[in-house]
Amino acid sequence: MVAVENSERMGPSPVRARPDSRPMSGQRGTVLEHLQRRAEPTTIAVLAGELDAHPNTVREHLDALVETGLAVRERARSGGRGRPAWTYSAAPDRAEPDPRVREYAGLATALAAHLTRTSARPAEEALEAGRAWGRELATERDDDSGSQASPARGRRRVLDLLDELGFDPKADARATTAALRRCPLLDAATRYPEVVCQVHLGIVRGAMEVFGGDEERTALLPFSEPGACRLRLMTRD
Repeated sequence: MVAVENSERMGPSPVRARPDSRPMSGQRGTVLEHLQRRAEPTTIAVLAGELDAHPNTVREHLDALVETGLAVRERARSGGRGRPAWTYSAAPDRAEPDPRVREYAGLATALAAHLTRTSARPAEEALEAGRAWGRELATERDDDSGSQASPARGRRRVLDLLDELGFDPKADARATTAALRRCPLLDAATRYPEVVCQVHLGIVRGAMEVFGGDEERTALLPFSEPGACRLRLMTRD
């Protein structure tokens, strides 16, 4: 019997392209996401149970992920008689499975590394750069000036913008807090969170300036929960 810890990685999943613009099927992508969210390797039987899928189907997807370098297959430690089971985990150097996203992530990682090396205040500069970017993105989308403005509407519009950018936010009813379940620059954010995550917070604050709301009450908690980062759009202080 192989004991496998049912634990999840902290933080969001990577962004994926639409199914019609990349070769990976939705089901195979789901299998990969389950691997990426786990802190420990898992078995076909465990994944099949979680996905409510036949083990042979799960095995087929896992074999394909291993072949493309997105997953790693290893023998589990022997816990008794018989041959140990295979275990699977996401490839640690392939957090961004879509090749186009990896290209942007590579550039973002290089820029974040440069800012970290050369700036005396990398986090502050990243925040300001993100704020300017957020204002620009929001201004491009600010085409409903006839609608009644309110802080709640501003927060929802910020979340709509983040959804367009690929963060897949899941918010509460009043849009005061949201789980950001995907990250368009997960590779870069994992290596340089003090820069990349501050850029993302700056985007939120810059967009809030345009859409309405109190941008200084926003806060971003990177990699703070299984499967997501936590965005707070109305903190107490």
